[in-house]
Amino acid sequence: MESGSVWGCIIGGFDKVMLHGITTTTLTAGNIPELVFVLFQCMFAIITPALIIGAFAERIKFSGFLLFSVLWAILVYNPMAHWVWGGGWLQNLGAIDFAGGTVVHINAGISALVMAIMLGRRKDYSTSRPITPHNITFVFMGTAFLWLGWFGFNAGSGLAADGIAGNAFLVTHLATCVAAMTWMVIDWLHNKKPTTVGVCTGAVAGLVAITPAAGTVDVLGAFFIGLVSSLVCFYMVAVIKPKYKYDDALDAFGVHGIGGIVGSILTGVFATQYISGEGGVQGALYGDWNQLWIQIIATVVSIVFSAVMTFILFKVVDKLVGIRVDARVEEEGLDVYEHGESAYN
Repeated sequence: MESGSVWGCIIGGFDKVMLHGITTTTLTAGNIPELVFVLFQCMFAIITPALIIGAFAERIKFSGFLLFSVLWAILVYNPMAHWVWGGGWLQNLGAIDFAGGTVVHINAGISALVMAIMLGRRKDYSTSRPITPHNITFVFMGTAFLWLGWFGFNAGSGLAADGIAGNAFLVTHLATCVAAMTWMVIDWLHNKKPTTVGVCTGAVAGLVAITPAAGTVDVLGAFFIGLVSSLVCFYMVAVIKPKYKYDDALDAFGVHGIGGIVGSILTGVFATQYISGEGGVQGALYGDWNQLWIQIIATVVSIVFSAVMTFILFKVVDKLVGIRVDARVEEEGLDVYEHGESAYN
């Protein structure tokens, strides 16, 4: 299949199936070993369906989860990754997604919402009685590891140790700090107490939102992306979710999906040639409104494609192996019934 054909713009080609033609000396356009690039991309492909888990925790069959994840990675993630990063039609359109705002976070976040709605709420779910985090120390530690690892994803997406990677490192950290502190302040004003879980949630929102913009925005853009993402994601988690009563267990949609949407659109506002270089992309703030419309198109396409495909895959997997566990299994715990073990003995 020719990569320049119509089908090539949609699903690419098959010339490198089973890594055909890739050797230990093969280099990418970024002059790094192609095997290293393959593993780097595999990390994105693995983490994206893993994000969806947060929405349907505690009520899905392991067999259904596995089958859905494999099919989703092949039929939803892979096409989106090609469209945006592999020479596909969205990349040719001029869409900017430096490290996964559309491909990873909008894609997974929208799928998470569809799955949460189609699966239904947990039996003991109540919007007036939030489930207390099991271990806040682990939440804090996990966020710290995630924050550190995110530098690898964002800065590494430049595929070189250069100024773009350095900028991605800097703006990722700045946006995350701003988002974490913003969430803390809102928490303080809204719930009368600043919380560790709130700070951690805000940090993740900032990490998500800066991801598509990390290679094209400066510190001004990073500041406002962190600020806006925290405000919008807090509203989605604290107001919209209780109002509509969908059971997004770990706010995969409210933080990853919405954060990705905010970041993708604001990339079209704050992108600047001070970072992208002379002749590079400019956002609406600097006079190029066309880039903003391109970002909106890419965002809408990601939302629609992910939602439709997830709906179809849910129906298929449910028919083949089933997805929702029985009420007794859910009540007594999936660890025992699905795996024959308990996390704490």
